[in-house]
Amino acid sequence: MHICIDDYLLDIVQNSFEAGSSLVEITFAETGTKLSCEVKDNGKGMNAEMQRRALDPFFSDGKKHRKRKVGLGLPFLAQACDACDGTFALQSEEGIGTTVSFSFRLDHIDAPPMGNVASTFLALLTHPLCEELVIERSLETGKGGDRYTLRKSELEAVLGPFQTSGTLALLRQYLVSQEEELEQYREETLLDMHRRNTSPSRQQEI
Repeated sequence: MHICIDDYLLDIVQNSFEAGSSLVEITFAETGTKLSCEVKDNGKGMNAEMQRRALDPFFSDGKKHRKRKVGLGLPFLAQACDACDGTFALQSEEGIGTTVSFSFRLDHIDAPPMGNVASTFLALLTHPLCEELVIERSLETGKGGDRYTLRKSELEAVLGPFQTSGTLALLRQYLVSQEEELEQYREETLLDMHRRNTSPSRQQEI
């Protein structure tokens, strides 16, 4: 079962990689208390029947995810979005590609936590099936905002292939620094305060 928003993102983008995409584009935008995300790929795409099955939590073709008994990714994401007044949309054309769009109200009591965005981007950029990945990341609040863009080919041109521990350490450091730049604009919501005060580490302090 998914726990954080970044779990859903990992699942969707992995689907794009496994669909034979040579290019995957991610838009990951926080505006106030809303997160909007879009994952667009140029993979093999799906016809109408395949899309219907992709949203069925009890369907799996037994080929794409051989170790999975049921396809829970998209159905659970759609359910999670609906539970916190968010949105979900799936658009696909066979032979063209697929676009998955979703949003969450981050201040909703049923909204999942964000997770570790920098670690998620690292996992996606270094995925063995990733050919080209472009990530547009932004955060806008009443305190201001900022954005950054990641492109795998450009990062590898500067750092070298993502194959050595040294290169991966530099990449992780860069991604963390980009997220830290955005944090200065984040506004804590009542839900954030509740989660912080009820976290296991906080309870131990008390």
